[in-house]
Amino acid sequence: MDPGVSSPEKQEKGNLVGISGKRLGVCGWILFFLSLVLVIITFPVSIWMCLKIIKEYERAVVFRLGRIQAEKAKGPGLILVLPCIDVFVKVDLRTVTCNIPPQEILTRDSVTTQVDGVVYYRIHSAVSAVANVNDVHQATFLLAQTTLRNVLGTQTLSQILAGREEIAHSIQTILDDATELWGIRVARVEIKDVRIPVQLQRSMAAEAEATREARAKVLAAEGEMNASKSLKSASMVLAESPVALQLRYLQTLTTVAAEKNSTIVFPLPMNILEGIGGISYNDHKKAPSRA
Repeated sequence: MDPGVSSPEKQEKGNLVGISGKRLGVCGWILFFLSLVLVIITFPVSIWMCLKIIKEYERAVVFRLGRIQAEKAKGPGLILVLPCIDVFVKVDLRTVTCNIPPQEILTRDSVTTQVDGVVYYRIHSAVSAVANVNDVHQATFLLAQTTLRNVLGTQTLSQILAGREEIAHSIQTILDDATELWGIRVARVEIKDVRIPVQLQRSMAAEAEATREARAKVLAAEGEMNASKSLKSASMVLAESPVALQLRYLQTLTTVAAEKNSTIVFPLPMNILEGIGGISYNDHKKAPSRA
């Protein structure tokens, strides 16, 4: 085992299409030296054609006589490209936003929905992205659409609406595993919108309204029960003290009078007069007969 090359790099090398252990061969070396001679003869004009500038966020995969020159892409900075035998491909390493258009999906509970999303990914291996797939961005875009439909097709509508984060994480894991050989690393997957039919929206709204009304009725019944228990306790206290009942009547009268009413109708039991003036109802009936 070569100590200079790690195991993951060798595994990646075996997965690549363009990297081969064969050397240039006799004809290849002849063409290589002829290219060097051409550069020397036409120097310094040729130097401007051979030097290429690679930006910080870019890498260059160089093909020499159709073979990838190195296992690792070159850059950033200046690279030397020999005329006639070298061809290079620039690869952008910045994060790419892949907008998934609305996909019509039939959920597990036979509900037709339209779901769209967005995928954020970046190229971490320029050599794999160039050698293993024709168009890495188009392949990732189509794979993201297919994965979104396959994953959401195994979920019910309620699971889709309630578990967006778990579904997005599952889609990210599947995409990351599938695009590893392409040199792609999926950073994030988000489900933007879930569109359901208008008739189903009305049915869900009616169901939610009925649930809220039932909950409100239960809360009102519980309040009535608690109020009845409190009134029962208050009546037991008032029954023990008749004066407390009179004070409660007077307090109610004060509260009603504060409402700025012109006429107040207030029931006044006769036994209250007995407590205030010492006059009983029987004495009031006997007074005319004595006269």
